[in-house]
Amino acid sequence: MTKTNKIIYWIATIWLALGMTSTGIVQLIKMKEEAAMMTHLGYPLYMLTLLGVWKILGVVAILVPKFPLLKEWAYAGFFFVMSGAVFSHLAAGDGAIDFFGPVLLLILTFVSWYFRPADRKIISVHQ
Repeated sequence: MTKTNKIIYWIATIWLALGMTSTGIVQLIKMKEEAAMMTHLGYPLYMLTLLGVWKILGVVAILVPKFPLLKEWAYAGFFFVMSGAVFSHLAAGDGAIDFFGPVLLLILTFVSWYFRPADRKIISVHQ
């Protein structure tokens, strides 16, 4: 892995971790604005707890060394949650400002996943 790729990976991963941790905490404490948004999107409020826990566990999974399979699941989970958020805002007819956070986190998820070092990947051996 080149030095440039390593820098790209860590910048994207740190920003992804900060974004997912902060939104996960906001969801866990059920901030008034977050609860209002979930209601607006048509989701039950217990989803805040579920999403908050998943995001924080996902951040732990992508930051700790080893466990490449767990990292793949965490990246997939981030992709599903953020693409679901984008679709939900589209379905609700929300404006562009509501897409910024989920789209940014989707991009960071992809960049972090794409540039991850070899020891954080599942390596298959073909014979």
